[in-house]
Amino acid sequence: MSDSVSTSLEAIVELMGGQSRVGQREMAEAVMEAFSAGDNIVVQAGTGTGKSLAYLVPAARMAREKGPVVIATATLALQRQLIERELPRLAEADGDVSWAVLKGRQNYLCRQRMGEADGQESLILQEQIGSRARGSLEEQAAMVHEWASHTQTGDRDDLDAEIDSRVWRAVSVSSAECVGESRCAFGDECFSAQARARAMEADIVVTNHALLAIDAIEGVPVLPDRSALVVDEAHELVDRITSAVTGELSVSALERLVGDAARVSDDEGSLADAVDDVAIALDELAEADSNSSGRITAWTPALSLALARIRDSTRALASALSADLSATPATAHQGSTDAAALQRVRAGAEDVFAVSGRLLALANSDVVWWSQDGGRGPVLRIAPLSVGDALAESLYPEQPVVLTSATLKAGGSFAPTLTALGLAPDTTCLDVGSGFDYAQQGILYVAGHVPPPNREGASMEALDELADLIEAAGGRTLALFSSWNGVDRAADYLRVRLGSGLDAGDLGPLLVQRRGESVAPVVQRFTSEPHSVLVGTVALWQGIDVPGNSLVLVTIDRIPFPRPDDPVMSARQAAVDAEGRSGFREVALTRAALLLAQGAGRLIRSESDRGVVAVLDPRMATAGYGGALRASLPPLWFTTDGSVVRQALVRLRDDE
Repeated sequence: MSDSVSTSLEAIVELMGGQSRVGQREMAEAVMEAFSAGDNIVVQAGTGTGKSLAYLVPAARMAREKGPVVIATATLALQRQLIERELPRLAEADGDVSWAVLKGRQNYLCRQRMGEADGQESLILQEQIGSRARGSLEEQAAMVHEWASHTQTGDRDDLDAEIDSRVWRAVSVSSAECVGESRCAFGDECFSAQARARAMEADIVVTNHALLAIDAIEGVPVLPDRSALVVDEAHELVDRITSAVTGELSVSALERLVGDAARVSDDEGSLADAVDDVAIALDELAEADSNSSGRITAWTPALSLALARIRDSTRALASALSADLSATPATAHQGSTDAAALQRVRAGAEDVFAVSGRLLALANSDVVWWSQDGGRGPVLRIAPLSVGDALAESLYPEQPVVLTSATLKAGGSFAPTLTALGLAPDTTCLDVGSGFDYAQQGILYVAGHVPPPNREGASMEALDELADLIEAAGGRTLALFSSWNGVDRAADYLRVRLGSGLDAGDLGPLLVQRRGESVAPVVQRFTSEPHSVLVGTVALWQGIDVPGNSLVLVTIDRIPFPRPDDPVMSARQAAVDAEGRSGFREVALTRAALLLAQGAGRLIRSESDRGVVAVLDPRMATAGYGGALRASLPPLWFTTDGSVVRQALVRLRDDE
């Protein structure tokens, strides 16, 4: 490593009160070499390595020498860590380096949507939520109005409250819906434009995987030109990009488009005719999808005709709206048929047109399926079978790319990750280990004596084992489940089984993650209340940092294989099988291994942490693939002896 990079890293680590780590220095050197050579590199850096500084120091030098560096993360937590902690200290220790955060336009408050032109409150509830909404949604709308009067960023993530997506949608616009700064009455005050301007001047730009997907995969230049790219939390990249480029079409979306278009059209003329045509196409789709479910590999005549009518009618609608838009001056007066309102409807029509055309093509490289989506009814979705080819074509050739995470090796190998990410087999890969002594700090326990999980989830014997472990640990447990059904069953069981202990305060409160709610408040409460038990799924498997005595036991209900009815994962497995390889091992097992590693990684977060990761699925110990799964986890001391584990937890409880 060059003296300048080495000196900077040492100074920053010292400033932060830490100690230099061998793995951190090794990673920083490898990243700098990749930047200098214009190469791609994959780096697994376990918890405690200090990987963010290991790429930030080379990134700062690269930015000064050759131009801006973009860093893409999967989670808001890591974004905040970078901009609130690491980057300020990097600047303090390493001289001048500027940074900015850039997110998608819909993450920023739109002043035009707020209706500030005449000083009146915008019609949030009337426009987006409707007269049926009461209580919390109305309170949230009022909260957004109050916050809008003093925010400096307009960034939704800076609003210290959970806001329903319907409320936020009423005060924000997507890039397609934006009329443009030159036509907007608030163009000079646009929060999104200001954020983009800051990003264009910064040395380091922090963004998210979704915006990277739009920039690289969809070819929309939303990020600044860059000399290098760092993708942190790279184990999430395939899923995040897949989600970002998945299109959907539903009766409810078309109903909303027809209603919005009717409000901005006159009673007659080309626009009114186009609205009528879309309404007719809507009726045909509603009839065609009445009994549809699952994956689609070929269109029925009725669906093909409905999609063709939707494509043609929305194209005509978008053209009619464009004609009206070109003749309409920008205004922000509420209730008027202004440029912004026309643009929002046109964007909706263009989106439906694009998705319907993509659906009609039904290429082998796409996966198409119907899914049930709550109150929205059936939704027709289309996703890429693979994102690796798109990444190989549009992302890697443009600049050197560093992809890093604590969990990138599945079964001890980088090969599955390289394949999924579209990287060449000879891509440089590096595992710099971790800053922790896992074998001394923790135990991996597999409950080999309980029955394997079934469709209902964990067996009663597994739930009994869970309760025994929680009692031995004195609470202080993060119980992870692979489904919401598992969360509900476990919460009900634990309330009964541990009821007296919970009431007496011996175990602290039982906290349960709720659907649609932010995990931040419940995790904060879990951290602050001794002996509490937190039960949850999805968001709690990764990105949660609870060091210290608040967490000594992490339980996992089952090996998190993809659901058999997951159309994208099933299609990817089938595609690998068709090529003569094992779709189970390359797709399902790899995904399960990386998610297991993330879940297990919640336990040891500092050098003083101690505890147990307990997997309540005997297949982890008995199945032929169990060894590959265990090899993907941090190297904890392994056992299937429950009595040894309970004794260890009791000692931790007594030593508290």
